[in-house]
Amino acid sequence: MRSADTPAAGRLGRIRPTWGIVLLIAGLAAGCGGDDARSGDRLWGAVLDEPLTKPDFVLTTTAGEPYDFRRETAGYVTLLFFGYTHCPDICPVHMANIAAVLHKLTPDVAGRVKVIMVTVDPARDTPDRLRAWLDNFDRGFVGLTGPDSALAAAQRSLGLPPAVKEGSGADYGVGHAAAVFAFTADDLAHVVYPSGVRQVDWAHDLPLLVAGRWRAP
Repeated sequence: MRSADTPAAGRLGRIRPTWGIVLLIAGLAAGCGGDDARSGDRLWGAVLDEPLTKPDFVLTTTAGEPYDFRRETAGYVTLLFFGYTHCPDICPVHMANIAAVLHKLTPDVAGRVKVIMVTVDPARDTPDRLRAWLDNFDRGFVGLTGPDSALAAAQRSLGLPPAVKEGSGADYGVGHAAAVFAFTADDLAHVVYPSGVRQVDWAHDLPLLVAGRWRAP
């Protein structure tokens, strides 16, 4: 596993090369350059030319309850990520970095942020396993699951190709988009974060997103 605070901005993990994703990768790489500092309202994430509308899907929580994503996250900065608990690197690094920063931010900022992870490996990510894995980072993180068709539809709603099983046997991997989508209180994702975003970057950006301030570099 890579260090949780290693600068590797612009890197995306296991995104399959459809044209839409190729364009997204290009935008992320341009928006997350190698600068060592940000000032003012300049964000580390990639500010999208056209923001993405928050998708309207309903999946199932680890407690077995329906979770209406759009309704449950209304009014919050919402970090949405598609991943899986057997992921060897990208998924735990994302979760660890975000959790570490939320634990350091003031309550008025951290309390306005929701973190949602949708599994792309429902066969192995049972509700109990997903809950226990997320609890390693933060007990407030929401884990969602559902039928393969519903999970694929949720990914497509953001222009992502559905995750793909890679390999065979119990140790198979899952190819999936590695970006975190940051929805603000207006129910739009103005910013997307690739893998490699560091704790210092999240610490800079999250208060700006909560305050409703973002702009392209």
